[in-house]
Amino acid sequence: MIHFAKPYFANGIAIVGLVALGLLFLARLRRKTMNRFGEKKLSLFTARSFSHRQFIWRESMLVAVVLLAVVALARPQWGFDWQEVRHEGLDILVAIDTSKSMLTEDVKPNRLERAKLAVKDLLKKLKGDRVGLIAFAGDAFLTCPLTSDYGGFLLSLDDLNTGTIPRGGTDLSQAIREALKGYAMVPARYKVVVILTDGESLEGDPLAAAKEAAGKNIHVYTLGIGTREGELVRIVKEDGADFLKDGAGNFIKSRLNEGLLKEIAAATGGAYVRSSGAELGLDYIYDNYLSRLEKRDIESKVEQRYHERFQIPLLMAFLLLLAEAMISLRRDEK
Repeated sequence: MIHFAKPYFANGIAIVGLVALGLLFLARLRRKTMNRFGEKKLSLFTARSFSHRQFIWRESMLVAVVLLAVVALARPQWGFDWQEVRHEGLDILVAIDTSKSMLTEDVKPNRLERAKLAVKDLLKKLKGDRVGLIAFAGDAFLTCPLTSDYGGFLLSLDDLNTGTIPRGGTDLSQAIREALKGYAMVPARYKVVVILTDGESLEGDPLAAAKEAAGKNIHVYTLGIGTREGELVRIVKEDGADFLKDGAGNFIKSRLNEGLLKEIAAATGGAYVRSSGAELGLDYIYDNYLSRLEKRDIESKVEQRYHERFQIPLLMAFLLLLAEAMISLRRDEK
């Protein structure tokens, strides 16, 4: 059974057919024009050196050459072998802070949206790597397990907001421990966690969790979102925008806590990068750290590999082209 690797080129066969009909119409029109020019015998006399039959042969061969070229472009295949195909890549868990401090607008449009943009840029660089998503605030939850389905991952990413985790606050240790659970059944040599946050940890002991991750060969890379100067946390309510206040009614100003993020990264053999200006930071982490890690076989399966046969119609087209050039349009005179 013939299989075409690029079947859309096969649509060109219909176009070639239309061209052939057009050439046939022009040939008949030419004969009628010649007959209209004078009597049939006179026409034959004036065109006695021209062979209409050989002209038809040459036109037909040219059409066949184009037809065979189109078939070759469609890459006909038949016969196949079974081959094992392996896909290599890294396993990367991305943890995004969804606490209310991530609504701070010291980076535009705000810290949370900036984090999402950074992750989307990271996806453009991934080639077969699996990626998973963790949302965290006062608690943490794996919203998308490790997958190579980037479309499904993006759906989970777009759904993230400050209401994703019902429990308020910020607990970086919960994000790291949720990553430990996500990697529990993954036999990778290099296990990577990328945390995007402003570094404000109000609960738990993130350094203790980081040391626990290091003991299980998990490297944590932290991306700091925000500025050292910080800004008031602006929230949108039904009755309009307002600024977040503490229990005493004071406005809350959120600042980037780089010190803690650097310590977490150092404790696990990872790295810290601050997202600033036009640079989102994850590109740098991937290019300079993640892409250099040893990849593992993520998926292995047996696939049918068809044998390419485009050489046959291509050779036939070449031979016909040579033969067409050898046919003269002059009538043999005896």
